[in-house]
Amino acid sequence: MGASQLFAQTDEQLIKATINQVFDGMRKNDSSMVREVLHPSCFLKSIGKTKTGEVKLQEDAILMWLKQIGTKREGVILDERLTSYDIKIDGEMAMAWTPYEFYVNDKFNHCGVDVFTLMKTDKGWKIVGIVDTRRKENCVK
Repeated sequence: MGASQLFAQTDEQLIKATINQVFDGMRKNDSSMVREVLHPSCFLKSIGKTKTGEVKLQEDAILMWLKQIGTKREGVILDERLTSYDIKIDGEMAMAWTPYEFYVNDKFNHCGVDVFTLMKTDKGWKIVGIVDTRRKENCVK
């Protein structure tokens, strides 16, 4: 992509492209593709309920997540499909609310929402944090 094309894109388009690169990298088992759009201090957290119904915040180590992405499992395709984007921008900060459906080998597994916090840098938009929810019920398919 040439510089003139890059500048013609809106921040919203660039943010979508940044987020999409994460999921393209996941599908290709290419952790370097994912790492390219993450800020060095990026965090990954999940909000969910335990079996007893207690709401918990779980932090996942980014390096372990990247290792999982980069580990090809023969015959296994992990495919997180975003169903929409709600992007808010304030200067160099952005937030994207992205409901998703997660499939393993085209079989529905779970759904939820990813919330991305991004920062505009001299190298483009970088993801500084991801918080998600995961559930198997109340999924619109």
